[in-house]
Amino acid sequence: MASSDSNSGTAEGHRELAAIILAAGKSTRMKTEKPKVLHELCGRPMLGHVIGACRAAGIQKFFIIVGFAKEQIIRAYEGEPGVHFVEQAEQKGTGHAVAMCADAFKGFDGDAIVIAGDMPMIRPETLRSLVQSHRAAAAQASLATTVLEDPTSYGRIVRNSDGDFEKIVEHRDCTDDQLGICEVNPSYYCFDAVSLFETLPKIQPNNAKGEYYITDVLEILLKEGKQVRAATTVPAEDAVGINSRADLADVTAIMQNRIHQYWMSEGVTIEAPQSTRIDADVSIGVETVIRPFTFLEGDASVGANCTVGPFAFVRNGSSVDDGAVVGPTVLNAFDAASQAPRSESPIRRRETAEVVRQPPAQG
Repeated sequence: MASSDSNSGTAEGHRELAAIILAAGKSTRMKTEKPKVLHELCGRPMLGHVIGACRAAGIQKFFIIVGFAKEQIIRAYEGEPGVHFVEQAEQKGTGHAVAMCADAFKGFDGDAIVIAGDMPMIRPETLRSLVQSHRAAAAQASLATTVLEDPTSYGRIVRNSDGDFEKIVEHRDCTDDQLGICEVNPSYYCFDAVSLFETLPKIQPNNAKGEYYITDVLEILLKEGKQVRAATTVPAEDAVGINSRADLADVTAIMQNRIHQYWMSEGVTIEAPQSTRIDADVSIGVETVIRPFTFLEGDASVGANCTVGPFAFVRNGSSVDDGAVVGPTVLNAFDAASQAPRSESPIRRRETAEVVRQPPAQG
């Protein structure tokens, strides 16, 4: 649910809030002509997970930076409420990407979340906490950090002798001492938008790749006497990015476990999580039992007090009535349904993505 703590028009100074989502890059290690952010885990593209977390945190306006294969991303999300697209024709770094939004943010009085579109593990509560602490401190910039046992490839958080944030150094630019730092930057930022777009033109590409890094904005703000906060609030598993198909498989497993944990906390029994797949947009009623080797796909809807499986497959667009027993396969159930009156079948195919449910009979 959206949180009033981070919506525009709240008691927090009536500040607006928007998200800038970086989705312009091409993944060479995934060996794909599809934008990396459109690769799916648990039935939803990476980018969809990021947008969903932002919406759940109360963000209603999105600026998606597109570049490589931009048509595919635009086609996938152009109908989404509040979504706008900004093109980065040349990929010159994260700072350059965000700078492409300068015109779109003219007259915007509020804060901007900046986040990568290939970080699908981000939680709404992490974003809410980031915004709330940023606003409580009246900071110009805030970031959420994490600590990893193996920080390879991540930007390191450098702090001064008092423990205050000093700068971020990208992995390829680290000294030997800095490579030993385990506090890293998972790229979850909140900026005062005016300060952000005033500072971006001051970035210099003084790094190994000659790119403009959004992280340099933080160091520039500090040198100008502005307030920058860095708090270690991101669980390590949420900081995992995806740069290969092996990464995609690993993160999918983590996401699947999160989905299982959620449904079990909501009163659903999952007998064998290790052999059960439940996609991110599935809905399940209380007291339902999911038996081994079951796959609930897409936006399938399963009612309350059902038993599904073993060896059941409930397709995307299907709705299982309350109290139904489904197994061993949904295909058998559809075959049976073709021989019986519609009212006798516990499983229905929906013609649209909208869940079509009838209330349980009374008396």
